[in-house]
Amino acid sequence: MRFIYLDHAATTPVHPKVVESMLPYFTEGFGNASSIYSIGRESRKALDDARETVAGILGCGPSEIVFTSGGTESDNLALKGVAFANRPRGNHIITTQVEHHAILHTAEYLEKRFGFRVTYLPVDQYGTVDLEALERAITPETTLVSVMYANNEVGTIQPIAEISRMLRERGITFHTDAVQAGGSLDLNVDRLGVDMMSLSAHKFYGPKGIGLAYVRKGTNYWPQQQGGGQERGRRAGTENLPYIVGMATALKMAYDELEANNDHAARLRDRLVSGILGKNPNAFLTGHPTHRLPNNASFVFDYVEGESILLGLDLQGIGASSGSACSSGTLEPSHVMRAMGVPIERAHGSLRLTTGRSNTEEDIDRVLEVVPAVIERLRAMSPLGAASVAGH
Repeated sequence: MRFIYLDHAATTPVHPKVVESMLPYFTEGFGNASSIYSIGRESRKALDDARETVAGILGCGPSEIVFTSGGTESDNLALKGVAFANRPRGNHIITTQVEHHAILHTAEYLEKRFGFRVTYLPVDQYGTVDLEALERAITPETTLVSVMYANNEVGTIQPIAEISRMLRERGITFHTDAVQAGGSLDLNVDRLGVDMMSLSAHKFYGPKGIGLAYVRKGTNYWPQQQGGGQERGRRAGTENLPYIVGMATALKMAYDELEANNDHAARLRDRLVSGILGKNPNAFLTGHPTHRLPNNASFVFDYVEGESILLGLDLQGIGASSGSACSSGTLEPSHVMRAMGVPIERAHGSLRLTTGRSNTEEDIDRVLEVVPAVIERLRAMSPLGAASVAGH
């Protein structure tokens, strides 16, 4: 039985062409890019080429790209770097209630350890940030706003360009965590109007452990990793050249094939949504019905537990997620579900199915056979679920 992987929001397999691009830099191209002799200069050229490739996709200057270990480090760099550098001007940060924990826990760290004031903006039933609440939250002390581009759990896309217009005239630094958007949505930083952006390669068929922070020229922030002078003094540490090359290759492939990949993902997503809602009583779509990532189909089911759904699907050879992969292991409903106002008894039964390049219509047909059976069996085991079935 072929394993059907529908958790591409958690991570993606490294594309064979990406692996191929990386391999030379583990062997003959092993030189340190900071060395001045020939193999060091060759590594420097590969590093510069990768930086230019990434910058071309983001529509920025190569010098505005800082390579990091992934989305979490990039988020930490943005929040801590801007907060500390601008503290003489103000100590107020604004973010949202539905951010990834890399943002939320960093904001809490700044609150509890250093006395920064953080406003966590509410969202509506679809997970969309309240722009009027943002307008009201801004004060003369506000130095940073961080709003994710697309939600990792429910796929809702935020109005980043609208937010940027609101902030630009006030001179407030604007960061977006674009980790889930990478490989699916427009990353042009000028069209988005952002000053800082976080990306992680393993979300778009690149390797784990490599990411980047876009930092617009002139942005006032402090580097958060000290040591050597790598990355123009903005992130110390010998550059992870094979992984940087792999990320650049993966990002270029994603944007060369963007329309075809998105069409494929959305077609499978829509088939999942219509099939699951049509075959499962008391099933509800979560996230915005249209302004969502092309590959994200997320649901809640009454009278069942998300963890039990995942175990039932795994036994049938299907890999999925209940909310965020980083939140697995907890029985508490996700903070995203709570922020969206999903009733707690319903929020426990969340399921996220995220499609990818290798998925087929046959995969979706199989999932649409299995999911209703799993839900029905779990409901029959639940006193509330059994009562609801009996009532019908």
